[in-house]
Amino acid sequence: MPTPKQPDPAPPKSGRNVPDERKPWKKKTPAEVVLDQISRVRADVTKKEEELKEARRQLQKLEEARKVLEAN
Repeated sequence: MPTPKQPDPAPPKSGRNVPDERKPWKKKTPAEVVLDQISRVRADVTKKEEELKEARRQLQKLEEARKVLEAN
């Protein structure tokens, strides 16, 4: 007959007992939420613009290679 599992001796931690672990939650105003979204989208657009520049450089190199191959 299998033995029943023993429960863990340590009680589960809840974040409320130790205030030093995390900052208290601060509710954001709707304006702060929108401003944060603007910042995130602006950063995402900047990142994608850099990726697009890199892709265009790569495409230009490949187009030049195609011209060389077609010339032969």
